[in-house]
Amino acid sequence: MKELTVPATLENIPVVTAFIDEQLEAVDCSMKAQMQIDITIDELFGNIAHYAYPDGTGEAMVRFDFDETARMASIAFIDGGVPFNPLEKADPDVTLSTEERGIGGLGIFMVKKSMDKLEYHYENGFNILIIHKRI
Repeated sequence: MKELTVPATLENIPVVTAFIDEQLEAVDCSMKAQMQIDITIDELFGNIAHYAYPDGTGEAMVRFDFDETARMASIAFIDGGVPFNPLEKADPDVTLSTEERGIGGLGIFMVKKSMDKLEYHYENGFNILIIHKRI
């Protein structure tokens, strides 16, 4: 398992993406799966940067693990911010127009559709969101 801890700021999205891309390249991840994971990082880490610490900035940890037998990458996003489970948010009605649908929820919806499994739990004061992607 590899991990990286950085301040939860938008400026660190490229740092987190580069860290994960390095791990994915080491396990011969396909470019398609890597692009899906990169988009997911942008969405999830961006949400942490925007919403986890409303009174300031905190840290976020990203952990990478890989199961060679299953060819499954698991990436955990961990922050000590406001408890929030994005998986509980109802999926947007994508049959509606943008104006009818309103703002919010589309990014998490796309993450749900592009990853193989997502799980969330709140433990010891930390949000832990784990994405799993077969590569």
